[in-house]
Amino acid sequence: MNITGQAAIVTGGGSGLGAETARTLARHGAKVAVLDVNGEAARSVAAEIGGFGQACDITDTAALEQALAAAAEAIGPARILMNVAGIGGAGRLVGKDGTPMPLEDFRRVIDVNLIGTFNVIRLVAARMAALPPHDDGARGVIVCTASVAAFDGQIGQEAYAASKGGLVSLTLPLARDLASHGIRVCTIAPGLFRTPLVDKLPAEVQRSLGASIPFPKRLGEPAEFAELAAHIVGNASLNGEVIRLDGALRLPPR
Repeated sequence: MNITGQAAIVTGGGSGLGAETARTLARHGAKVAVLDVNGEAARSVAAEIGGFGQACDITDTAALEQALAAAAEAIGPARILMNVAGIGGAGRLVGKDGTPMPLEDFRRVIDVNLIGTFNVIRLVAARMAALPPHDDGARGVIVCTASVAAFDGQIGQEAYAASKGGLVSLTLPLARDLASHGIRVCTIAPGLFRTPLVDKLPAEVQRSLGASIPFPKRLGEPAEFAELAAHIVGNASLNGEVIRLDGALRLPPR
């Protein structure tokens, strides 16, 4: 699908990988709606790229439906969906004091990363399926964001790894389910990337993280993630795939 002239939705677009994805799509000629739980950040990125920005909690169906309706009115019906919104979370299953991990801690990460992403997909896919197809039968492209933790989950990452593993497992059945509508689905599983959270770490810690990557021995750049996301949109044969973007990194247990 040619990105130029298409309407695109980017969740988690107010910062980090999402913000760079929004910028990249706009640079390729897309009209971009930036959705983020931080409305100020979403509007800031949208103003920068000439798009539409709005606060949106992807776990709140009513708010999400309202945001999608507003985005459609502002930039037109979306044929591109980039699911980048997500949260971290780490904690031992059994703490040092012998207490079990609070169930709510696990539930919160699953609710945002897995159920929240699915919530966006189901609502946007229904809108895409109602659009007229292009000459090749295509109606849209959906890209999700998992993590190498889905495959190499570390100690204390039970909730995060499970949420991202769920997205990995969803990719193929979603692609098969939506194939009859001309909608493709792929997932990117990034490794260690330079994000606002990582930027807050001491320089020595950042260098150590980068050195753990086989090659290139540095943290991934958000632009590299964003360009892969844009390439998926443009490459019609990419469907039902999970792509690791990690410099051959394999996470150790801790």
